[in-house]
Parts: sequence; C-alpha cells; structure tokens
Amino acid sequence: MTLRQKLLLTFSLTVVGVVAAVAWTISLRVRGVFDELHHEQTSALVNQFQREFDQSAADTSAALDRMASSDALQRIAFELANGGDTAQYLNTAASLAREYQVDDLELVANDGSIISSAQWPARFGYKEPAVLSAGKPAFLKEEDLPDGSSEIGIFAVRTVEKSNPQIYVVGGRNLNADTLRDFPISAGTRVSLYRNLSAGFSLGNFIGTSQVSGSSHAYQRLVDQARTTGQNAEAVVYPTSHREDSVNATTIPLKGANGNVLAVLVVANSRRGMVEVQRHIRSIAYGAAGLGILFAIAASLWIAARVSRPIEQLARAAGEVAAGNWDTSVEVNARDELGVLAGSFNHMTEQLVEQRDRLVQSERVAAWRELARRLAHELKNPLFPLQITVENMVRARALPQEEFDEVFNESTATMRAEIDNLKVIIGRFSDFSKMPRPQVEPMDARDAVRRVAALYEPALKEKHIELHATADSGPLPISADAELLHRALSNLVLNAMDAMPDGGMLVIAAARAGDAARISVSDSGAGLTPEECSRLFTPYYTTRQHGTGLGLAIVQSVIADHHGTIAAESGENGGARFVIELPLAVAEHSV
Repeated sequence: MTLRQKLLLTFSLTVVGVVAAVAWTISLRVRGVFDELHHEQTSALVNQFQREFDQSAADTSAALDRMASSDALQRIAFELANGGDTAQYLNTAASLAREYQVDDLELVANDGSIISSAQWPARFGYKEPAVLSAGKPAFLKEEDLPDGSSEIGIFAVRTVEKSNPQIYVVGGRNLNADTLRDFPISAGTRVSLYRNLSAGFSLGNFIGTSQVSGSSHAYQRLVDQARTTGQNAEAVVYPTSHREDSVNATTIPLKGANGNVLAVLVVANSRRGMVEVQRHIRSIAYGAAGLGILFAIAASLWIAARVSRPIEQLARAAGEVAAGNWDTSVEVNARDELGVLAGSFNHMTEQLVEQRDRLVQSERVAAWRELARRLAHELKNPLFPLQITVENMVRARALPQEEFDEVFNESTATMRAEIDNLKVIIGRFSDFSKMPRPQVEPMDARDAVRRVAALYEPALKEKHIELHATADSGPLPISADAELLHRALSNLVLNAMDAMPDGGMLVIAAARAGDAARISVSDSGAGLTPEECSRLFTPYYTTRQHGTGLGLAIVQSVIADHHGTIAAESGENGGARFVIELPLAVAEHSV
C-alpha cells in the first residue's frame, strides 16, 4: 500500500469515525429526550386516568347514595319487610338505572338474592356476593351479561336507608370507549383499555381511543406481563415492520376488590418523531461523511503532490542508486524539508560518483601495483638460479675441458628447468588475464565427472589415493564449454592430490540440487580454516609453498562464466570440499 493510499484511508476512516461517533451520540441524546418526554406524557395520562377513575367512582357512589336514600326505595323496603311480593319489582332496577344514570343496577335482599336486575332481569333470585362490600368505596367489578359477554365497571354497594331487613343496591358504570373519549390525549399518543374478560389474550377485549385491532398482538407480551404480575410494564413495541411505526408502550394493571387484575390500561406513545429525527441525523451524517471523504481525497491528493510524490521519487532514485546507477538525481521543486532532503540526496549521489571514480582509479593503481609486485616476486624465483648458473658457467670457463663440459651440461639443464618455470608463470598470468569466453553446448554434467575421473585414476593409484566417482542415475543436462569445465575440475583434482601427499581418499560426485546440477570434489587432506575458505578464490592467495594463487581464481572465473557458483568448505570428517552448482538446461526446466 502506497503512502497516498494510506493517507486516503487514514483520513477517510477518521472522518467517518468522527461523523459516526457524533451522529451516534446525538441519536442517543435524542432518544433519551424523547424517552423522557414519553415518560412524562405517560405519567400525565396515568394521573389523568386516575383522576377520571376517582371522579367516576365518586359519581357512582353519589348516585347510589341518593338512590339508597330515595323515598321510592324506602317504600319498597317497607313493603318487602311487611310481606310484599318481590316479583312486582322485577323491572324496578331498570327504571332506577335510567333515572340515576348508571349502566348496571341490582336490588339485593338481605340474604344476597337478587330482587331486580337492570342488565339481566332473568337473574332474579341469584346470589350477588358484592353485597359484602356494602358501604365501602367504589371498586372495579366484572359483570356478566345475558348474551354471555361481560363488562368491567366501577361499582358501589349501598344499603337502603331505614330498611329492616336490609335491602342493598349494587350499581355501577361500565368502562368503555366513552370512558376514555374525553381524555386530553396529545397527537401521537394512543390510550387503550384491555378488559381481562378471558383467560387467554384476545383482541376483542381491547377498547380505546384508537383502532388497535390490526396490531394488538404486538402488545400481547406487555399485557400478559401486567395481567400475571400485577405490576406496570413498559417496552418498545413494533406493531409493523416499519421502525417509524414503533411505540413506547406502558401497561398499568387495574385491580378489583379482591386484588385480581380486571383490566389493563395501555398507553402507547409513537416514536415516529424520534425515528424521523434520527433518520434526519443519519442523512446529515451520511452527507457529512461523504463531504468528509471528498475532503479526504482532496487532502490526500494535495499531500501526495507535496509529500508522497517527492518521497516516491526519492524512493525510485534510491533504488536506482542501489542498482548501481550512482549518478541518479531528483528534481527539487520545494523549499521545505522535502526540498532540503532532495538536495541532500543529489549532493550525496554527486559525492558517490566522485568517490566511485576515485575508488576505481585507486583500485586500478592498486591492482597494477599488486600485479607488478606479484609478477616481480614470481619472476625473481627462477631468475636467481639462472644468475647463479651463468656465474658458475663463467667461472667454469677456466677449468679443463672435461670439467667445463660437466658443469656446462648441469648448468644448461638447470637453465632449461628454470626457463620452463618462467614459461609456466607467464602462461598462468596470461590465462588469468585472457580467459576465453565459454563456447557452450548441451552436455551432461555426469560426463564431465567421468572424464576427469578416468583421466586421473592412474595417477591417483600411484599416489595411493582411493577414488570414488558417483553420479545420479538420471540425466543432468547443462549448457557448458566441456573443455573449460574439464580444466576447472582438473585444477580441483590436482589441488586435492597436492593436499594428500601420503595418500587418502578423493570423492567426485554429481547430483541434482533443485534446478541445478551439483558437482563436488572432496579430499581427506588437512582441511581448511574458515578464513582460508573465504579467501581461497582471491587472486594471488595460496596455501601452497610454490603456488601462484591464480588456479582457484581461474576456476571461479570459469564457473561464473557458466552462471554457476563455487564454494569451499571443510569436510564433515576432515579434508576440504569444493561444491560447484550449474543451472540445468532450459529444456530440462520445461519438462
């Protein structure tokens, strides 16, 4: 990932994160404000309902007090006390209910049997247990109706004055839609009453100021919780799949005289306003995030032009310098820190070029000096015997002929040997300075091992050196100059023979190593130190007393011309080991 991409990603994530955090915080705050407002509205409605309930209970109690003290009921009580027939008062309760504006009314005898019922005349003679609450405050009561249904109402029980035996009036007003119609309900608020008329939840038990039948099942959990626990319950209810239709619902249980829950007041405050505000906040947040991302893109482009692009140019230039192009420079277009950095880079490359030129010149001078020193040293060794020989021949000139001839023959033999030595030294230097380019052709690395083993096997036997030549069973095709490779292997074999003057073991092996052919030459000689292993291929470095230090350098040059590698290491059981790796031919790679 480039610096420009990292800057864009960082800016974008920062903007989106900040906008999301602000939007989330505002949304939570808005939700808290709306929840607080809904709680206040619910509390106000509950208090209003309680006041309406108390007022309705007071009105019901007052109506029954007036009824119980009326002359008509006192006359009926007197007649009944003096043996009057109760059948003649079968419809009296209905007329009294209309007169005193109550929905349900029953006249009950002292033993609890019904004398007259306004809502269900056929209940004449049935027992009415509500008379046990005579004289107590109004209470909620479930009243059965002739059609099998029931109603929930606010009831009161009073004793008819001056009745002996006592006559009771049980009357009340039903809780219905009219009860809730006059509530001061604000927009977005729904008030419903669930009458607990059946054991299971039923939509038909709902009455209220709004139509909830299509979505009432959404309130079932809250209603059932209030019915079973007798405690208030509240939760967010989703009548539909749309979030804006959700409501904050509160259920308040309404209990009868015996503590049973007879009805549940349901107050639902719409969350549409809050949802719309939150949606509006999200829209603003999306817009702000979009603008922020555009700003991040613009900022990243600007920073890229001012920062990342110059840094990328410096990185490319540094890569070119690392690749060897030391005279690389970058364009300086700024006067800030980046401009200073670019100028310093250009100054550095200029110094590198100057230092490289001076170093190359110094290396050339040092190389020529070392070459002259080595050549002088190598030539000095045979020249000294030649000088001594010539001086001996000059002194022998005064000797008799026979003695002179003997000295002359010995001297000429010595001179020939030293001249041959000079030829070898000059040839080595010539080979090192004029190594021919390899004339590659397809061959098998195993053939190179077999050839050198067959050539030196007799000489190795004479020196009591045991030879082991091994090779893989499969072909090892390489592209190489057979003659140059043979000369390089021969050099390694000769070095191994010199390392084992008293005999030993020589192992020459060829095997596959991944995509390369590996040829190894191992001896059981004195071995090599880590320093010797690292310096063996340096020109003029030798561990032999009479070596020129160019043999292994020539071997390394041959192997390098074949795009291979050579390494020296100490053997596992002593001795030295030289490992050559040459790339397998392209034809082998494509198989």
